[in-house]
Amino acid sequence: MARAPSVCGVDEAGRGPIAGPVYAAAVVLDPDRPIAGLADSKLLSASRREQLAELIRARARTWHVAWASVEEIDALNILQASLVAMRRAVAGLAFQPDEAIIDGNRCPPLACRVRAIIAGDRLHGAISAASILAKTARDAEMLRLHACHPAYAFDRHKGYPTPEHLALLERHGACEIHRRTFAPVRRVIERGS
Repeated sequence: MARAPSVCGVDEAGRGPIAGPVYAAAVVLDPDRPIAGLADSKLLSASRREQLAELIRARARTWHVAWASVEEIDALNILQASLVAMRRAVAGLAFQPDEAIIDGNRCPPLACRVRAIIAGDRLHGAISAASILAKTARDAEMLRLHACHPAYAFDRHKGYPTPEHLALLERHGACEIHRRTFAPVRRVIERGS
């Protein structure tokens, strides 16, 4: 019997924040070990994301999480850095998938077939799983970075430009994990120079 083609879901987390790295995950689900409740990570509570992330790591055929640094984001731009993180996530899988399906409308260059699916994280379980792993990994990193930079409350807003974060950025200036090419950060840096 012919082997079913392996399809890898890929998604990113952290394009919108003004601080911290951008994360991406790649997941090949195992049809013999289904995971109920997979959905776009943004539609799930933090505790539900954590529960599902544990199941994904235990039951997927293979998965990998990767990131692009703040320096890469500032050097390349956020879209290109996201694509770099996606490429790294797929490259880190235990085996090369036959196809990668990407959430969104842009594809990173990969060694396998690749296609973009708008709102894919709501349509395909493998992309939902990647969305969950990327989001939980990035949130964990932002909690770690909060311990290094407690004045910015990264534990609460995860680097997104909330009113609280923008006020703290104005008060304290930019720290090393702020994305210098993003307008709110750039304005604070320019005013300070």
